[in-house]
Amino acid sequence: MTRRSYNIAIAGATGVVGREILRILEERSFPVGEIRLLASERSAGEKLSFRGREVPVGLLEEETFEGMDIGLFSPGAKVSARYAPVAARADCVVIDNTSQFRMDPEVPLVVPEVNPDAIASYRNKNIIANPNCSTIQMVVALKPIHDMFRVKRVVVSTYQSVSGAGRDAMEELSAQVRQLFNMKPVEKKVFPHQIAFNCIPHIDTFLDNGYTKEEMKMVNETKKILGDDSIKVTATTVRVPVFVGHAESINIETERAVSPEEVRDLLEDAPGVTVVDEPERNEYPMQVDCAERDDVFVGRIRSDDTVENGINMWVVSDNLRKGAALNAVQIAELLVREYFA
Repeated sequence: MTRRSYNIAIAGATGVVGREILRILEERSFPVGEIRLLASERSAGEKLSFRGREVPVGLLEEETFEGMDIGLFSPGAKVSARYAPVAARADCVVIDNTSQFRMDPEVPLVVPEVNPDAIASYRNKNIIANPNCSTIQMVVALKPIHDMFRVKRVVVSTYQSVSGAGRDAMEELSAQVRQLFNMKPVEKKVFPHQIAFNCIPHIDTFLDNGYTKEEMKMVNETKKILGDDSIKVTATTVRVPVFVGHAESINIETERAVSPEEVRDLLEDAPGVTVVDEPERNEYPMQVDCAERDDVFVGRIRSDDTVENGINMWVVSDNLRKGAALNAVQIAELLVREYFA
């Protein structure tokens, strides 16, 4: 990384992802010069801790990006749609965590362990898109397999924590557990159904094809990140009563013959991956073990004998870290190392 410092703006700083971004910038000793924390009127005026000092949260406005080098955005798609181009015109490179720009052909969609070279096209619009949290962890695990054996088809079912829906969702799960234990009626505001002790096969809105937006994000983003439109992907996304961490059951069909041993060896050497796969000792990835950890964890690697070249595996990651904040900071690290030097 270069020695100079960079002025950083965090849009949506008081949300769960914004706070995680701030924490990871400090943990990884990112060379921050000035830091500007930005949020809506509801949160402006709060103070967040960064490197031993309290930093006030300012109001997200068009002029707040002047003099900023990088904008780390997580304020919601509509807000990003308005303010990301403003920041980009002010020569502030935006790394956007929302869905707003992911499928824009002029905006790179980047996972540093998977397609770091794609970042070069950030100059098209001065915007880089951070993929969907569930897509990120899946493609980190798929990339080495695709490079070696060429993935033809993916069937994925997700088990996604409530933190993916924000702080209000986490509070709703906590409140519902208390309500149920105290024999009180369950209050539902964030989710359409009770989430405590329940699984809801519905994330984001339903589309005309019967899939949800979340499911189609995984389909379309996977193809863009891996640079291969021929890969067939089908997804079912489920919200589960877990606070942090997404899990995925992934079934892969490859073009070339593949064995669990080969997949295990590949993933053990893959960047950003930790293999936990000793089922005889009850060792496999679980959300409670992966929270606040950076890697994507893979286990239950086994053959699918119902297809010619099939593999099943179980993939878990902290959705607030690798699924959002960490991936954004890794993109920023790559940006300053390779393009700002």
